Amino acid sequence: MKENKTLMQYFEWYLRPENKLWNKAIANAQYLSAIGITDVWFPPAYKGAGGKYDVGYSAYDLYDLGEFDQKGSIETKYGTKDEYLQAIKDLHENDIKVYADIVLNHKIGADEAETVYASEEESDNRNIDTTLPTKIKAWTVYNFAGRNNKYSDFKWNYSHFNGTDWDEGGRKNGVFRFSGKKWDKNVDAENGNYDYLMGADIDYNNPEVVEEIKKWGKWYVETTNIDGLRLDAVKHIKSGFMAEFIHEMRKIKKLDCVGEYWNRNIESLKKYIEKTNSTIPLFDVPLHYNFFNASNDPNYNMAQILEHTLVKENPCKAVTFVDNHDTQPGQALQSFVQGWFKLIAYSIILLRNDGYPCVFYGDYYGIEHDHIEPVNDLKTLMLIRKEKSYGLQHDYFDHNNFIGWTQEGDDEHINSGLAIVISNAGDGYKRMYVGNQNIGETYIDSLGNCEEEVTIDEDGCGNFGVKSRSVSVWIKK
Repeated sequence: MKENKTLMQYFEWYLRPENKLWNKAIANAQYLSAIGITDVWFPPAYKGAGGKYDVGYSAYDLYDLGEFDQKGSIETKYGTKDEYLQAIKDLHENDIKVYADIVLNHKIGADEAETVYASEEESDNRNIDTTLPTKIKAWTVYNFAGRNNKYSDFKWNYSHFNGTDWDEGGRKNGVFRFSGKKWDKNVDAENGNYDYLMGADIDYNNPEVVEEIKKWGKWYVETTNIDGLRLDAVKHIKSGFMAEFIHEMRKIKKLDCVGEYWNRNIESLKKYIEKTNSTIPLFDVPLHYNFFNASNDPNYNMAQILEHTLVKENPCKAVTFVDNHDTQPGQALQSFVQGWFKLIAYSIILLRNDGYPCVFYGDYYGIEHDHIEPVNDLKTLMLIRKEKSYGLQHDYFDHNNFIGWTQEGDDEHINSGLAIVISNAGDGYKRMYVGNQNIGETYIDSLGNCEEEVTIDEDGCGNFGVKSRSVSVWIKK
């Protein structure tokens, strides 16, 4: 029997090391399966520059999964290598697949600095040098003494990078391109060329680098037995390498992938999917911004909520989400969807046929750092997705303030099918068709917002209500 897939992003930015995330996953593997989670996205599991306080995106040593005494600790923020491997094993035993977060754009936390010739670039146009090549002191030497050549004896130096953002000699911030190097092509066009993001920018025109990263990828997949890759910052990495890397990894194991291409312009996402031969679904960033805007604008036209989104234009390649670790308060891309709109947004990603939805840890468990409570009734929507969100879909995106859709249900899932009504203004209702096979059935609002029951008439339709600024999810009684 085909079940709906649901991904959970199993972390938020401000988790503390004492939260012991890998152990929490071990303890909760069975529970996650019971609430309908089929896939889990774990944070970067290797040692970051900040040791056990590093979220993982300041990638230092990709081979250190919490095994070596480096950057002030053996364990990472989330635990030890053994705990990580055990968490993956326990999730597998509960039929949950695991995505590993892979940061291949940059390295941070070098062991030594070295003298390099570099030109400084204009920060908002990386195609223009503002200085002639001059000597700078760049943090580009990675020896990984704590690992002592275990798994790989590859040592990184300036020749493996395109540039950096700090001159230790002049104690100066900037964007510095190393002499003899060019920024990679086939990256996002923002800032003229958006190859450079942070730290020491990895040079994928260097054959030694390409070989080492592929070798590491093979080691990682075989060591951890992960099922998928969440590819960080893909718009900053040349698309040809990304497609090649995925192709190589899939020779080892049939891996699922999702790319993070942070651009709210749907055309940029579609172009990237084309360039990578459609091998990488992407997070639907435009949809996130539609949710964010709708939650902040009382006059938002709800009939347009899916316009210019990946889930509408290429649903098979869309991973839909409401918020994540980057959009949460205090983070680089802060654009947190307002609380009143959260459940509305989740109903749109969880209870429709299109897209592959991702539930954010911070929405499900709350964000202690900012005193943000868990989203009320999110678990109810997840269970309805698992058990009832099936069958032919009918859309009623035909009003500025009141929209809805229905699913007729199917024979495989008992009492499946539903009707959803959303309001961003006052109380209202929509007359919607749920299928002739449901004539005479009684529907109730599973969220308890509307108390009356709805009986389906001889046309296969019902008048489904909704309260002001909320969502009602109607299911068979």
